[in-house]
Formats: sequence, C-alpha cells, structure tokens
Amino acid sequence: MALQRVAVVGAGLAGLAAAGELQELGAHVELFERSRLLGGRATSFEIDGVEVDNGQHVFLACCTEFLRFARRAGFEDKLQIQPNFEALVLARDGKRGSLRAARVPAPFHLLASFASYAHLSAGAKLRIARALASAMFGRSTESTTFEAWLVLQHQDAETRRAFWDPFFIPALNAPFDQVGLDDAMFTLRTAFLSDPGASRFGFSTVPLAHLAAAAAQRVEALHLSTAVLGIESANDAVTLQLPGGATQSFDAVVLAVPPRATAKLLGDPERFGVRDLGAYRAFPILDVHLWHDRGKAGFDFAAALESPLQWIFEKAPGYLSCSFSAADDYMRLATAELEALAWSEVQAFVPTLRGATLVRSAVTRNPEATWLPKPGGARAAQATTDRRVAIAGSWTNTGWPDTMESAIRSGVSAARAVVGARSADRNVRILEGSRS
Repeated sequence: MALQRVAVVGAGLAGLAAAGELQELGAHVELFERSRLLGGRATSFEIDGVEVDNGQHVFLACCTEFLRFARRAGFEDKLQIQPNFEALVLARDGKRGSLRAARVPAPFHLLASFASYAHLSAGAKLRIARALASAMFGRSTESTTFEAWLVLQHQDAETRRAFWDPFFIPALNAPFDQVGLDDAMFTLRTAFLSDPGASRFGFSTVPLAHLAAAAAQRVEALHLSTAVLGIESANDAVTLQLPGGATQSFDAVVLAVPPRATAKLLGDPERFGVRDLGAYRAFPILDVHLWHDRGKAGFDFAAALESPLQWIFEKAPGYLSCSFSAADDYMRLATAELEALAWSEVQAFVPTLRGATLVRSAVTRNPEATWLPKPGGARAAQATTDRRVAIAGSWTNTGWPDTMESAIRSGVSAARAVVGARSADRNVRILEGSRS
C-alpha cells in the first residue's frame, strides 16, 4: 500500500477526511477541488475584509469522528464545547426559558429543567414526555416521516412551537414531512436520550476554513480551482479527465462531491452499483451576519421561537450570526430585505439591542446545505462494485443524518473501502500465484 496513488475529488470535510485516512493507511494522496476554497459547505471567506463562515456550523459532543478529525489536524484547541448542555430559548413577548442537563443518568438528565421550562404548559410537557418515551423504547409505528410520527404522537402547535421546531428543524434542516423517520429518531435518541453529555453544543472559535486548511496540509498534492470532468476505470487504474483534455491516472479514487456531481462523474452510476442519485433533494440554509454598536448580547447562542431566523449566535461582541434553516421561503429574498428582517427579529427577541445601531451586515446563502433521499429511500453506500472507486459525502449512508459528523464518517469509510478492496485483491493474487 505504501506506493498506492489515490485521488480524492472534492475538498469538503468528506474529502479531507478521506485524504487524511488514506495518508494514515500509507497511500499517496492528491486532492482535487473545483473551487478556490477548502471546506466545501463548511468553509469561510472574506466579506469586506472580514472573514465569515458560510453558515453557522455547530456540532455536538457525541460527534466523535469530527472531534478525532480535528485532533488529527491539530485543531482541537480551536474548538469550544459546553461543559454541560444548556440552551436558552427566547420568546417574542420577552419570556425566557432554558433546557439544561443535570448530572444524572439519561434520560432523566433533562427532567428538572424540562419541568420548569417556561414555554410549555403542563399538558404540553406531558405530551412531549409520552412521545420521548415512545422514541426511547423504540415502539414500532407505520410512520415513514417525522411529520407522520409527530401526528401519531399527538404533538400539537404548542409542543411544536416550543420544542420540536426550535431543536429539530435546525438539526434536520428540512420540513418534517420530508425527513425520514430513521434520521429523526437517530437524532432524538443520540442527542437527547442516550447520554447526558451527548447534546453539548460545540463550535469553532476561528473560521472553519482554517480547519480545512490544517487538514489539507497532509496530502501529497493539492489542486485547487481544478475541476474533474469525469472518470474512467479500466485496466487496473482510474483516469481522471481534466480541463483542456488533460488526464491523470491513479490506482483508486474517492469521489467526495454531492449526489448530482457524483452521478455526472460516474457517467453511468448503475455500472458502479450506485442507484437513485437523482432522487436526492437539496435543502438550503442561509445566515445573516449583523454587526452592531451595542457590544455583548448577553448569551453565546439562543433559539428564537416562531421566528424565521431560529437561532442567534454571538460570534464576538457586536457580531451576531442568525441562522435560517430549511430556508426555501427566504432564499430568493433580496439581500437588503433579509438583513432588515434579521435585524428587526433580533431586536424583537433581544431587548438590550433595541435602539442599537446596525453598523454593517451580510448574507451567506447555501442552497445545497444538506441532501436528503425521499423518505423511506436508501442512502448510497461508500463502497461501489468497482474496487477502485468509492464515494463519500455527508449524504451517504453513515448511520447519521447529513451533518459534519456524517461527512467525516463517510470519508473514513470510503478510504477504508478502496484500501481494503485493493489489499484483498492483492492477497488473492498472491494466493493464486502460490497455488500455480
């Protein structure tokens, strides 16, 4: 394996994770990225001289592979994780509520704060508790979507407004009738019901492009602003077709790009045992960045009930990032309109900012923030029927919803798929030679 040359197409987190794992396994890796930026959907860039993330990316303490990836890149000291889970939830009428984890075993760690949670009546809390019990004990239902499950669990407008919407729309980034039940149940059980420490929020204290740059330093060669137009797998090699008629050949390739781009690169996906790539749907996220003259807002982050911006993050004193998840209804609004809407909403939910002056603002749009198959549809595996070709991406089958953790896991699995397949093939050849 020490002399094997592997190409990785796509320098998002999945591609960077694949490249890092391949390097650890002894391969020589070349990384190709059509953009000038590293990090894919988890990147950052300058706007008027200020570096901002392409969306507010958070992770949870249960994202063990993301944390390992950061450690491998020497980036762990740039991550901040809550010592205990706590989430502030704001209402437009000024009421504040919070959920926090106590140091008791799951699922009882949220019981005390849930009992005093200001945004729910006693009856609503009981309805949610019954739904959580159903999820925890895995009671079978005929539901295929999260929406159908919520209806079956008698979740009404009150419970959705104050619990399901603020926590699960951002986590799943799609309308609930578009989310498969497996993804929703995995998120619910992993984040809220399995471990008191699992749901602790984490985020990078520096722009995420720095994590991508640190991870990319380990590859043999990095080709930015270099589009791969297609691949051809034959004669024990994979040939990449590059602009201008150029080609490069490798022993294997990992395609770490979105579903439609994967289909285009494969040409005939079914020849590789990859199906239904056209059935995936993209869901957008947009963020509005607001700089004001009032200093600290008084919290690191908070949910805003019944607001399009959903979560408000304080990136620095005087700098807020407002996150719109499942943002189809807002993607086509003019930048100035979005900036005015977000500033108005922030002032409505944060009284200390009423009367503050908005100094500057910016909008970042990500139309393909997450990809989901049709509810009930299967996600693609990382290994293909061609031992020289693997695919990676947060949208593939990792057991996780489309998240940064899923991206890292997919890259690691794809790397191991091509290395394992070649090792097995080499062992077969050695065995056949010894028999002859």
